[in-house]
Amino acid sequence: MESIALDATDLQLLNLLQHDAAQSNQALAEQVHVSPPTCLRRVKRLHEAGLIERQVALLQPDKLAAVQGHGLACIVEVTLDRQGAEALDAFEARAVAEPAVQQCWRVSPGPDFVLVAHTRDMPGYLALSQRLFTADANVRNVKAFFSTKRAKFETKVPLALS
Repeated sequence: MESIALDATDLQLLNLLQHDAAQSNQALAEQVHVSPPTCLRRVKRLHEAGLIERQVALLQPDKLAAVQGHGLACIVEVTLDRQGAEALDAFEARAVAEPAVQQCWRVSPGPDFVLVAHTRDMPGYLALSQRLFTADANVRNVKAFFSTKRAKFETKVPLALS
């Protein structure tokens, strides 16, 4: 990834895109006071530099639950028996390949990993835990926390806007 210098307009674009990446190039250009071609070039440069990883739709779980049934959100602390680079990499690779795992964090101190996962129900969590934790002889301890309410969910990274 190339090093990139960011000016106030770049930071404004990043902030606006974090809020709503579906807005048109014309709308973005108007908000940052540049021409649409300039805006398009800047956004493309931000993508190419890797500052914008990807653009996705954020689903509202409670509204989705009305359509397909409630899901189970959980935060799981995982401690491995051996913490060598190879063992950490192996567990991480399995966790990130698991569709139910939304986030995988290596952390320190404390557990080795914190996972955020979503399953359809408790039997779905049991199947996930058997695939990721029980089948891995290197997993020493698992501590799961099940969500009763999501009070805040944010994807925005704070930016130093002038």
